[in-house]
Amino acid sequence: MTALDAGSAGQAGAVSASRPAPRLRDHARPERPDTVARAGLFLWTPVWLSGGIGGWFALRQEPGAVFYAVAAMVAALSIWVGVRAVAWAETGRLGEKAAGWARALGFAAALVATGACLAGLRAHRADAPVLGYRYHGPIEGRVVGIDRSGRDRMRLTLDDVVLPGMAPARTPARVRLSLTEPGPPQSRPQSAPQAGAPSGPLSVAPSVPLPDPGERVMTTGHLGPPPGPAEPGGFDFRLGAFFDRMGAVGYTRNPILTIEPAADGAMAMQRLRQRAAGGIADGIGGQEGAVAAALMTGDRSRIAEATNQLMRDSNLYHIVSISGLHMAMLAGFVYAALRIALVAAQAGGVLAAGVAWHKVAALFALVAAAAYLWMSGGGVATERAFVMVAVMLGAILADRRAISLRTVALAATLILVLNPQALLSPGFQMSFAATVALILTARPWARIAPHLHWTVRPAAMLVVSSLVAGLATSPIAAAHFSRAAQYGLLANLLAVPAMGALVMPAGVIAAILGPLGLAAPALWVMGVGTRWMLIVAEWIAGLDGAVYAVVAPPPATLPLLCGGVLVAALVLRRGAGRGAHVAGGIALAAAGVGLSLWLQVERPAILVAPEGAAAGIMTPAGRSLSKPANAFIADSWLEADGDTATAEDAAARPGWTGGRGVRSATVAGVPIVHLTGKPGRAALPAECRKGVVVIADFDAGEAPAPGWPCTLFDLRYLRRSGAVAGHVGPGGLRWITAKDAAGARVWARQGG
Repeated sequence: MTALDAGSAGQAGAVSASRPAPRLRDHARPERPDTVARAGLFLWTPVWLSGGIGGWFALRQEPGAVFYAVAAMVAALSIWVGVRAVAWAETGRLGEKAAGWARALGFAAALVATGACLAGLRAHRADAPVLGYRYHGPIEGRVVGIDRSGRDRMRLTLDDVVLPGMAPARTPARVRLSLTEPGPPQSRPQSAPQAGAPSGPLSVAPSVPLPDPGERVMTTGHLGPPPGPAEPGGFDFRLGAFFDRMGAVGYTRNPILTIEPAADGAMAMQRLRQRAAGGIADGIGGQEGAVAAALMTGDRSRIAEATNQLMRDSNLYHIVSISGLHMAMLAGFVYAALRIALVAAQAGGVLAAGVAWHKVAALFALVAAAAYLWMSGGGVATERAFVMVAVMLGAILADRRAISLRTVALAATLILVLNPQALLSPGFQMSFAATVALILTARPWARIAPHLHWTVRPAAMLVVSSLVAGLATSPIAAAHFSRAAQYGLLANLLAVPAMGALVMPAGVIAAILGPLGLAAPALWVMGVGTRWMLIVAEWIAGLDGAVYAVVAPPPATLPLLCGGVLVAALVLRRGAGRGAHVAGGIALAAAGVGLSLWLQVERPAILVAPEGAAAGIMTPAGRSLSKPANAFIADSWLEADGDTATAEDAAARPGWTGGRGVRSATVAGVPIVHLTGKPGRAALPAECRKGVVVIADFDAGEAPAPGWPCTLFDLRYLRRSGAVAGHVGPGGLRWITAKDAAGARVWARQGG
């Protein structure tokens, strides 16, 4: 019997022994059920939901009412089949195996259809106006978020926006403003300064105070629609902005004026979080204080980008993102400390005997975990961690044993139901990949651990857990960020113990003593821990070969690779039948196909920036840029190429010739000309010849009769099409635009 049969039967009710009909549940259960088998059919709930959600996002056209009506009918019919399957088996209308497959497949089809409907419902609820043009003028709104961008700029997120002269029905629901100062643009950092170094030249000046969340502010700035991808099929910022109801992004170089204080009770949690983060950061000082504030409150706005880069290059960035590690350490410390204290008090006669004081400790630990979730501002990894910790502590309260895989499935299901778009985020994928991998290795570890000496067991467990989590998350991180850390295991072995022994316990004590003004000693201990983490990060990041670049995979790679490995891990279990082995083999083959696609991916021969500011051609030395303009776009191209060069280095590579404003190159025998500024505009008539591809950062205007003889990508065309990529094919260059790659989806249409 297949794994799906066993899972289906595991959820079915037991059939009376007096009936002659077969008992699916007893027949389907293996003799020695393992963790996967005990989890039953519920374990597959987030898997099939993810299939429906992922399928919805992969659609090329925005689905309409007919799509959702059909999906709802499929879900209802599938549920009916799944429910009736057991009855059909009892009456002999279906055999045991056929009934098991009917129930499992009905369950799967219903969840896939439900996942697609959930994604559509979430998109419908998120739909909000998006700015369709460039705007410069007064901007008014309420502060709902403060953070720091990857370019080291402080940013404000505003809602309840007012743009003079714009109708409320067309005004974006939210906008995000970067607070900048005049200065040279920053490119991707290549080397980070010492820990504690101040942030870059584009950081907001210390003399400029930031408003509190909830305050109504006004300034004058520039806004535009959320930008499209840097290249066709690349990361699309518009997707995340759409679900955040972010209708415009921009910047201001002007002061931020508070015109109305925060209303009583409005944004109180955010203000408390900001004050707590400021107290921790100021009490410790430097970047170690900024990291400590992020660990306890989730506010990373004080961490300089150079420090972030150190953490990424050493594979320690997960430490500054509140996740299961932090939640487990905090809840575990509170539970253990209280339990020891209560048992000691009970032994001393202070507390009554016969009371389950360990349940009291579990209850307080649950409250502490909930407070941590509240203070951190949430997030996929934090929510997943809280659900798992809550279920485990609830199991202590109910005198039951927590089933870890069911806990993971429950957490994933809740997140996917509430926020289906989380499926596409690196945080969701990496968090659950690490958690599932650790749970699946827990049983083998439990067999090995007793044979190890007690003195080496904790260190061995740390090594194994770090290795397993690293292996599970590294492919996902490399696919999303095109970078991989060589020495991440060593960095985690050195830094994570400081988290558990110093930072989190001291953080709890500081939170308790803070209202009494006695938090300074605990903050000092936290600072020691975070300082050690930064020292480790700086040392690891400075090692030769610490970071290597990875070519970005095609879109199909991650679903095939991660989905195939997950399904194989769930079905290829102990006691699985022949059908499970076949399913597992197919899943592993799919993972192999995904990996093969990644290894054989070919980057575009030429890339054109969304507004024609830069063009990049692939050469033997790497991508060569026509000019180092628009460093963000250029850095995105180079990262996707698996190239660690800066935009300036790439612009210095051979490949382009010509003077300022008129740059020429050849790709697959096709002449390419990039025209910019006044010199480019003047050269357009002479350069636009038959067989030539001309890229212009200006509007070429009306074409002379019978039209431009060249293939022209000017500003007017590129604003409609987005970025353009050229691939070498049998007939020369084959062009694809970002608009073509994104399809007619609501976020792509509105994103301009």
